[in-house]
Amino acid sequence: MKDEQGKIFDQSNRPLRDLRISVTDRCNFRCRYCMPEEVFGPDYRFLPHTQLLSFEEIERLTRLFVELGVRKIRITGGEPLLRRDLPVLIRMLRSIEGVEDIAMTTNGSLLDKHAESLKEAGLDRLTVSLDSLDDERFGRMNGRGIKVATVLKGIEAAAKAGFSVKINMVVQKGVNDQDILPMASHFRGTGHIVRFIEFMDVGNSNGWKLEQVVPSKEVVRMINEEMPLEPVDPNYYGEVASRYRYQGTDEEIGLISSVTQAFCSTCTRARLSAEGELYTCLFASQAYDLRKPLRGGASDEEMLEIIQSIWNKRNDRYSEIRLQNTTGLKRNKVEMYHIGG
Repeated sequence: MKDEQGKIFDQSNRPLRDLRISVTDRCNFRCRYCMPEEVFGPDYRFLPHTQLLSFEEIERLTRLFVELGVRKIRITGGEPLLRRDLPVLIRMLRSIEGVEDIAMTTNGSLLDKHAESLKEAGLDRLTVSLDSLDDERFGRMNGRGIKVATVLKGIEAAAKAGFSVKINMVVQKGVNDQDILPMASHFRGTGHIVRFIEFMDVGNSNGWKLEQVVPSKEVVRMINEEMPLEPVDPNYYGEVASRYRYQGTDEEIGLISSVTQAFCSTCTRARLSAEGELYTCLFASQAYDLRKPLRGGASDEEMLEIIQSIWNKRNDRYSEIRLQNTTGLKRNKVEMYHIGG
């Protein structure tokens, strides 16, 4: 399906508006919920450089996605700042007419070195992952013993460079749920928005169990008891996070509730892996190879037809299905490090 403006729609009439681009499958963290060290150890074979999409190939594909309705880009990994010369790519994407917003998700460990050059290149927004303010817990969760101060330094550098920063905290019961209030308190008044994310069964390696999920409603209840909250309307159709603000202020927090409050019905996101595979869902088990026709000489028109055909057939609604059958659902899914969440 395609409308008069050239925008395309899937089987549930969901438009294609957001494109998440992974620029590397490598990461310097080994977070338990994404790349547990016992699976992704020293001998794990990541993609060779020749298999990664070049910046020119990423730019070409992005231009095509924009023709089909994409307006927002998010750069992901792995850890995207491990990709050399990343500001060059940002500058290339910034020059594409129709791109309204470019964001990036990072673990923040290298942000102190790169924040200024990313801003100069045209990056609009940054999301930084930080799961605890306690060094011992954070070190265990990131699998590398990296200190909280390293990430906080990156956030400070980003703010100094002029970025709007969001902080993502994946909450796991019995692991870091005691850090919910400290995180909210620490970042209140800083201008940064903390988003509390329900622990999800992304990929096949993170040992997900339903009993480890802290429902977003519980997070809101905990914070509201100490710092009263009120709900805020969504900014736009398909916004992932439910928004709340501290009463009497314009300071916000966000809740991402993929497990207990599925938002499949308004999902407008496609994901492009570092080697050029297109995924139509975070929990996808099927990939569509765009690199092969891209490097095989396909014209822009042929590539547009391929992408449109994939999106038109899309009927993903994994989180809604999981909500109906949480314990009995079995599916081989793409790993999160591969498509950046």
